[in-house]
Amino acid sequence: MKILLITDYATPTGGAEILTIALRDGLRSRGHDARLFASSARPMNAESQADYHCFGTLSRFRTLLQTANFWAFWKLKRVLAEFQPDVVHVTMFLTQLSPLILPLLKKFPSIYYAVWYRSTCPIGTKLLPNGITCQVKMGVACYWNNCLPIWDWLPLMLQMKLWQRWYNSFDLFVALSKAVKQNLMELGINSVEIVYLGTQIQPQHPPLSFPPTVAFASRLVKEKGSAVLLKAFSLVVNAIPEARLLLVGDGPEREFLQKQIIDLNLSDNVLMLGLISRSDMEKLFSTAWVQVIPSIWAEPFGLVAIEAMMRGTAVIASEIGGLAEIVKNDQTGLLVPPENSQALASALLRLLQNRELAEQMGIKGREIAKTEYSQDVYLDNFLRLYQTICSEKEGALC
Repeated sequence: MKILLITDYATPTGGAEILTIALRDGLRSRGHDARLFASSARPMNAESQADYHCFGTLSRFRTLLQTANFWAFWKLKRVLAEFQPDVVHVTMFLTQLSPLILPLLKKFPSIYYAVWYRSTCPIGTKLLPNGITCQVKMGVACYWNNCLPIWDWLPLMLQMKLWQRWYNSFDLFVALSKAVKQNLMELGINSVEIVYLGTQIQPQHPPLSFPPTVAFASRLVKEKGSAVLLKAFSLVVNAIPEARLLLVGDGPEREFLQKQIIDLNLSDNVLMLGLISRSDMEKLFSTAWVQVIPSIWAEPFGLVAIEAMMRGTAVIASEIGGLAEIVKNDQTGLLVPPENSQALASALLRLLQNRELAEQMGIKGREIAKTEYSQDVYLDNFLRLYQTICSEKEGALC
């Protein structure tokens, strides 16, 4: 089968991007001709792994490109004519590739895999500047609530109008969680499949040893809750002075967090590692008693959660969005209210003061991850959907 994957970025700099690249490679390993189409934009200057590129930018002109990327239209038109894919699979496309590409897909069996809230929110997070979840429909509220300046609001409102006009170019809508499915239903799309992300099966971590260690891996941005974690961890250190916190990631909050570590007297307990390779992170995190995902926004899924579970590490996560679907409270980890450092500290102490309980939750999490969130399950689910839309699409040759 020939499969064309389409996404805004083909750099391994975010969960959706990493999984799209892994999906391409996994399909190839099963004998399919899978290729990746993406913009030339490269966040963090990372190397793109796309097979085809169109123009993209991270400059201030990106908003205009999101609305009308003519380069993407013409390049994709040529690729479709030359490659003639059996299936087109679109993930992220509204932050570089514009809705102009959608009419090109009508004659091909096509899937839209929604991996965040960009379908109904121009900034994709459904989060207001004050940290409260947005409860209103996009429109003038996006400007009045200071989510978008006027020079971004005008073109992005046009973009969303074009998206709503042409989204019926897709034969099937797929969400990566119930939370994202609900988001699609706000558009009036009631027939939505759910395919959870999958990850490679990792070796079980060795038996936990002292000191009690907490792991955190994410972009260092406000919505990921790293500042809440530091406040909670300062309370943990009062009870367990030898506790350690490993922070992996980088982003605009880095300097603020470094100052917070000093202000909270955590310099001897917190290790900020910046960006490190996946293999180095796995080796380092194999010592963790618990991995924390303290997001203050409704994470669409939470890839780091299933990666921790696959390693056999207990997870503490905010009880919001897709995380609440993945982490089984009191079984594979603990769920806490978002932005509540006191509740997070209590959950951390419960596991860091009970190594046996942390081990038990990690073992249970690994069992669930291997059966529900493996890369093979992820591939099987999409191959099934590809066959379904191929058989149902009139004129399809696959």
